[in-house]
Amino acid sequence: MKYFDLNGSKVSGLGFGCMRFKTLDGDNGKIDKAISSKAMLEAIDKGLTYIDTAYPYHDGMSEKFVGEFLEENRLRDKIKLTTKLPCWLVKEKDDFYRLFKEQLANLGTDYLDFYLLHSLDINRFKQMVELGVFEFLDELKEKGLVKYVGFSFHDDYPAFEEIIKSYDWDFCQIQLNYLDINYQAGMKGYELAKDLGIPVVIMEPIKGGRLANPPAEIMDLLENFTDLSPAQEALKFPLSLDNVMTVLSGMNDINQVRENIDMASMVDYNSLSQEDIDFYERARAIYKSKEQIGCTACEYCLPCTVDINIPKVFSLWNNAYLYDESKKSKSQYENYLKDGVSPVECIECGKCEGICPQNLEIIEGLKQAHEFLI
Repeated sequence: MKYFDLNGSKVSGLGFGCMRFKTLDGDNGKIDKAISSKAMLEAIDKGLTYIDTAYPYHDGMSEKFVGEFLEENRLRDKIKLTTKLPCWLVKEKDDFYRLFKEQLANLGTDYLDFYLLHSLDINRFKQMVELGVFEFLDELKEKGLVKYVGFSFHDDYPAFEEIIKSYDWDFCQIQLNYLDINYQAGMKGYELAKDLGIPVVIMEPIKGGRLANPPAEIMDLLENFTDLSPAQEALKFPLSLDNVMTVLSGMNDINQVRENIDMASMVDYNSLSQEDIDFYERARAIYKSKEQIGCTACEYCLPCTVDINIPKVFSLWNNAYLYDESKKSKSQYENYLKDGVSPVECIECGKCEGICPQNLEIIEGLKQAHEFLI
């Protein structure tokens, strides 16, 4: 295992994401403790030190399971424990302290190595600032309750730039993989964090498992130059970035643990070959060619005059073709329509098309997306 040096503290290049444990009876809140414990023990035995959980994972059971696991195996002092403040539950300043205390109890610990503001977009961030989140974070560090503070991010680049420059963050967490280099913070955000001297944690390096099962055209490209699996080649991309502190993977069995640790032990910073770089570029082009509409989910089109969630509809339409997920997309669209506004309600006002940075034909796209997904 390779390690990132954070002020003298060794952080494993691979982190264990605790959002995708094996479950029982199809119930996300029922973690298969035997299989999940075995996977985590295997990872820690092979040098993994970073464990990442959060308040809502597995319907609120992930933190509790991780706490029980660490206590039963007496591993608390051997790992870097990370969780996240559920910002959406904070309505007043006292909630910061109440939730943090609850999380410590869930995890059976009296301190955290890393603590993040969870899932920030610009609006949520501004709410947190108004409630005094910076003073709260300062207090946690001053009292030794948390060693390092950061934030996880889900918005576009301008929001990332505002947030990362607003406070003396110890680290930040962004979604990044070889396909999503221009999505949300993207590579531009990564480079900004590097320039500011703020280490980056990577989430979704295999895009929720999608890059582990690519289309046949991409498999053909891969087989021409490497023996690595699609998942390993995807993981190689963020592992090679020299300002990445750790790459999170939601490993749920021993084989995934072993495969990913092999990569984290093998990949050096700045080690991508020209063949790797060419593969990523060509794979992106193949995925791009499968898009039905070039929506980047920038949300400039929102709010829609009649409250259609335009990026959501386009995302489901694209995913059906990009990842061979027609059945899944149609099921998710059915769920969306239960509470969301259908594209058939579009009044064709044209406001969205007038402000779309990609100059998309949104009105026609909504009709086609609905016709396919319904």
